[in-house]
Amino acid sequence: MNRIRLSRPAIAPAAVLAAVLVVTLAPPAPASAARADRWNAALSTVDADDVNVRHTRSGLRLADPRPPGVPIRRSAVAEGMLVAAPRTLSSPATRFRAEVTATARAGATASVQVRGWHDTGWTEWRDAVPAAVFDRPIGRVQTRVVLTGGPAGATAEVRAVRFTADTGGVAVAAATPGRVYRVYTTRIGLVGEVTANGHTVAPRDHFVALPSRRSLSPRNSGDYTVRVCTTSGSRCTYAPVWDVGPWNTRDDYWNPSAVRENWKDLPQGRPQAQAAYQNGYNGGRDQFGRTVLNPAGIDLADGTFWDGLQLTTNTWVDVAYLWTGTGSRAVIGDGPLNIRAGAGTGYASRGLAARYSHVPVECYVTGQTVTGPYRTTNRWNRLASGQFVSHAYVSAVWGPTVPRC
Repeated sequence: MNRIRLSRPAIAPAAVLAAVLVVTLAPPAPASAARADRWNAALSTVDADDVNVRHTRSGLRLADPRPPGVPIRRSAVAEGMLVAAPRTLSSPATRFRAEVTATARAGATASVQVRGWHDTGWTEWRDAVPAAVFDRPIGRVQTRVVLTGGPAGATAEVRAVRFTADTGGVAVAAATPGRVYRVYTTRIGLVGEVTANGHTVAPRDHFVALPSRRSLSPRNSGDYTVRVCTTSGSRCTYAPVWDVGPWNTRDDYWNPSAVRENWKDLPQGRPQAQAAYQNGYNGGRDQFGRTVLNPAGIDLADGTFWDGLQLTTNTWVDVAYLWTGTGSRAVIGDGPLNIRAGAGTGYASRGLAARYSHVPVECYVTGQTVTGPYRTTNRWNRLASGQFVSHAYVSAVWGPTVPRC
């Protein structure tokens, strides 16, 4: 086997090859070996939270390399991912790097990403080649391998991934906390189809899609949750990010240009599809060369669209990307749960919080006693938006202790 050591700028052209090439992507040795954790990815362990991948004697590859039948909303090529179980490090680290041995065929790609746990939840996923560097030490980490196929059904095969975690590197600034942007939304529909994280879309489902895998929650989790409100502010809904789209798959437009994966010359908060549709940016086309037919920066599942916001047509909404914020987060264990104007079920519903959503909690008050799936309590959590949810439906709270209001 011929092994070629590549730096990050060479990865993109190396991943789209006209002929088969075996590549090892290897970072330089860590500066401090004494503080380094090293481990190998368990590529043969394919389980319920993995999507469209299988392991053979030649390595990890796409289970179905055919392009999707409905590519207009998501990727124009087949995609799959293997998500590893979270791992606790022997000592906290700030830099994570992956050495990848892979075979890439024409048009196919393979990437390795990592995210870290902090006191209020997970960071966004970041590329581990050549390195992912966090602005504070991480003691618990999760990794994933993402595969994309070529237009003609070609696939990449990943034979081995070795990780190194240490305290080197220069910290990368985190996304601006609590960013809210007004973007155009469309309704997902697609009942019976499978989302990018492996969830089968149900009637009146409650989730959203954003055009970047950096904020994709694993199935049945709300690690990345958005708050979507009507422009009047009369209704808001909280929902997990379970799909990738619309249009693009590498457009984390809520991040500053120093962090944003693509389209770094666009203003922060401006989706590439919006710029293409309104201003002819990139010739009016998305990353796959398709003509952009609407300016959408978020897709809402039917229940989020119809029941949560009570929308009847595609429109502009205000979206808060909650993982960029700070403070305590309550996990909604059963839902969709009514968000109330006050601390009791007699108050008007101002929207819904989907099951698994992580909602920001400012403080709590006492109000009507409610019996729910987790407890009987008169505690009501006041959300950052000023509405309330009963603590009887909260499965966990992350972050600092929630004070009394």
